[in-house]
Amino acid sequence: MNLQTKRLNSANAMVSGVIPQNVLDQKIQDVIKKIAKNVKLDGFRKGKVPAHLIQSRYKDQIDQDSKQEAVQDLLQAGIKELDIAPQAILGNPIISKFESKDGNIDVEIKISTTPEFSLDKVEDCVPEVTLKAVSAKEINERLAEIAKARAPLSEMTQDRALQKDDVAVIDFEGFVDGKAFDGGKAENFNLTIGSNQFIPGFEDALIGMKKGEKRDIEVTFPQEYQATHLAGKPATFKVTLHKIMQKDAPAIDEAFAKSVMGESATLESLKDTIKEQIEMEQKTSLYNKELKDKVLQALIKEIIFDLPEPIVEQEMDILFRNALNAMPKEEFDALKDDEKKAKQKRDSFKQEAQKSVQVTFIMDALARKHNIVIQDNEALQTIYYEAMMMGQDPKAAIEYYQNNNLLPAIKMAMVEDRVLTFLLDSKLESSGEKAKKTKSGAKSENKVKSQSTTESKKPKSSKQTSKDSE
Repeated sequence: MNLQTKRLNSANAMVSGVIPQNVLDQKIQDVIKKIAKNVKLDGFRKGKVPAHLIQSRYKDQIDQDSKQEAVQDLLQAGIKELDIAPQAILGNPIISKFESKDGNIDVEIKISTTPEFSLDKVEDCVPEVTLKAVSAKEINERLAEIAKARAPLSEMTQDRALQKDDVAVIDFEGFVDGKAFDGGKAENFNLTIGSNQFIPGFEDALIGMKKGEKRDIEVTFPQEYQATHLAGKPATFKVTLHKIMQKDAPAIDEAFAKSVMGESATLESLKDTIKEQIEMEQKTSLYNKELKDKVLQALIKEIIFDLPEPIVEQEMDILFRNALNAMPKEEFDALKDDEKKAKQKRDSFKQEAQKSVQVTFIMDALARKHNIVIQDNEALQTIYYEAMMMGQDPKAAIEYYQNNNLLPAIKMAMVEDRVLTFLLDSKLESSGEKAKKTKSGAKSENKVKSQSTTESKKPKSSKQTSKDSE
């Protein structure tokens, strides 16, 4: 077969060779024998149909199967010579050349393998994580917000105009192009002014109204509004204000704490819980807005390895298709009619595709190392919850992801998020331990000094200690 093999790099290899006519002829006979075992023709017993009749009737199938088997033999011989383990092969090998000449077939096959790389530099890619201390003021402000949210409503007795943070009891009906639309009408609706429950501009336009007043409000639906038939359109809402309600904040005491967290709660334990919530919010915001992307960029820069070309090509196809779906019709038509421009557009996604594939392999390796797994039911629950929050049909959303084989992509995105959180948490914990040790050392040192000197010195605050430890 004139077999030739070549390692293009650590993740890609090439197998090539010429399949001679005599090998093809033998494969044709082998395929005929296989078909003859099961074929039935009138006048012949099963397995006794003459070869020339089988060859005549199943010509196309025989030709296809014989060539496929010959190529498979060439491929297996190449894999053996390259010493590639079957489990290391990614996807299906790609036949990049298949040319018939003088009865022989010239073949080239590309093979991709799982890349190997070290995770030794991962820790260097993750920054130290320091969260600012939660102040008593922040805790008390959150406590006041909780109290306000739980407060009972009572109607305003004084005659004044509607203000921010008031609760307006209103009737409203919305019109687009002079016609009422579904879901745009309600009676005796409680709306907290400033809650941003309605589309931008609606609540602000109510400020200044008085009890019993009627007002027409002009607003425009956002371009990204979930009801596409209303998105970006101007609308008029006819509003009647019936009442102005206010919340009477309850006293923040032990009884209030029990009403929030149960009979075993105290005001102090409620404050502790609020502190933990604020810390979690702070951490989540820091991770998502700043640190996760920094870690990803560092990993891409530091962990370099050869990428399997077919996987990169597949990612380029996905990015190209997504771009086509989002394109204006004029641009789409221009690409459709110009093969060269279409290829250039697709090739423009190569760098992005390479980074995406690189990140996927790194995240997969880290997930396996740290035993981070996302089960199907967890991904489905995430889809269900997000669809519900966006006002979509959760069951329809799940069916869409399942029918379009998008669940693996969702799981991969969740794995990436969890891996990055794990890496950052490990630095947050180590940073916290470092601060504790430094603070403890400062206290011990101070104790010794106070015994040997007449001037006592206060130990450093935890905030100062954290700065020193950095």
